[in-house]
Amino acid sequence: MADTKKTHVAILPTPGMGHLIPLVEFSKTLFRQHGVLSTFFVPTDGPLSKAQKSFLSDLPPSIDYVLLPPVCFDDLAPGTLVETIISLTITRSLPSIRDAVKSSHDSKKFSAFVVDLFGTDGFDVAAELSIPPYIFFPSNAMLLSLILHLPKLDETVSCEYWEVPEKLQIPGCIPIHGSDLVAPLQDRKNEAYRWLLHHSKRYSMAEGIMVNTFNELESNTIKTLRENGSGSSPSIYPIGPLVQMGSNSKSDDSDSLKWLDQQPNNSVLFISLGSGGTLSHEQLIEMSLGLELSEQRFLWVVRCPNDSTANDAYFKIQNTSDPLAYLPEGFVERTKNQGLVVPLWAPQAQILEHDSICAFLSHCGWNSTLESVVNGVPLIAWPLYAEQRMNAVLLNEDVKVALRPKVGENGLVGRVDIANVVKNLVEGEEGKVIRNRMRDLKDAAARVLTEDGSSARSLAQVVKKWKLN
Repeated sequence: MADTKKTHVAILPTPGMGHLIPLVEFSKTLFRQHGVLSTFFVPTDGPLSKAQKSFLSDLPPSIDYVLLPPVCFDDLAPGTLVETIISLTITRSLPSIRDAVKSSHDSKKFSAFVVDLFGTDGFDVAAELSIPPYIFFPSNAMLLSLILHLPKLDETVSCEYWEVPEKLQIPGCIPIHGSDLVAPLQDRKNEAYRWLLHHSKRYSMAEGIMVNTFNELESNTIKTLRENGSGSSPSIYPIGPLVQMGSNSKSDDSDSLKWLDQQPNNSVLFISLGSGGTLSHEQLIEMSLGLELSEQRFLWVVRCPNDSTANDAYFKIQNTSDPLAYLPEGFVERTKNQGLVVPLWAPQAQILEHDSICAFLSHCGWNSTLESVVNGVPLIAWPLYAEQRMNAVLLNEDVKVALRPKVGENGLVGRVDIANVVKNLVEGEEGKVIRNRMRDLKDAAARVLTEDGSSARSLAQVVKKWKLN
């Protein structure tokens, strides 16, 4: 039984490992630095995946969890966007959230109720039980500023945001084209847009928002958020970078790590587009030939193309689940002394820590971005979905730690452009400036997490409030 004398918080994650992982890292930090215990209330829409079961079973003793009954989505139309599904998972789980939190609260006396960015409907339960509500925001301050600014944007812009000819100004951020805004803002008629607007209007209900970033990474945006957050608005607490770190015994003997051990220091480009990241077959071919043309060492996590079934006949490939079958004929053999192609998965956290890695071609998911920053690995930005285009703008135009290849009129990045951007980052003068900038950010990221660092102090301020409850 948990020690009821300790500070204890309730945490409501929204579905998806990309949301669960940062919240768990947050909870580990709470216990390690302040002895705060956490109980997760985990909504579901069906049986857990093998990865989810394994992840939850490996949680440390400081983190308890309650699996909530699955909700039904049989009434949803095909093609319903993920933001709608995530939001509905919470609203349809509210009765079970209420019962589970109330039952635990009787014994654990929660000092805070923490939700992530799409979980604001859970605040109704917090209000009923008089538990102070907070948001853990797993992405960056730029996206947080956009969400807080969205009600005003919704009122002042009458057309689709991507139709606005000039760049949009988000408070404290670099101007950005409407077409680069987070995915659910690309179609204001879609229910996903209405859900995001709904959540943005409820952010003011929170007593505080903890954001997974740090001052040196987004100083102007954080400053603006804090200035705008005076009075009745939530206090803003930058507490990042929180990432998965350290060795994982299950993957220490992976082929990719063994191969990296044989490569010179600072010589290998890592290519991975996230667990959900796929390319078209044509783009997969251009990527392959671009890497070959670059003549740089590479480690590439390859997945089957997202249009493989449609293009199988055209490319004369028998439909297969083997990603390597879709690469250009002879590519793997020709590049065996230059690179390693790994199907489906590789231990990214350990790879980015490896001394042989010099750059990362990434989808710019925020977890991956922070892993790059804490390891000082410069980026090639290849955004695909969600908020990744915004992240790419931030990293390329504002923070200046990433190069971004140009997309052609046919929607593809060509092999020559890929080769050039790789060589530029690894060998060029522009790349040298970026590498130096990323090394500075790595040092700053380490400093902010020390006891006297800005992020550590920011988290301590939150915990001090909780311990007074």
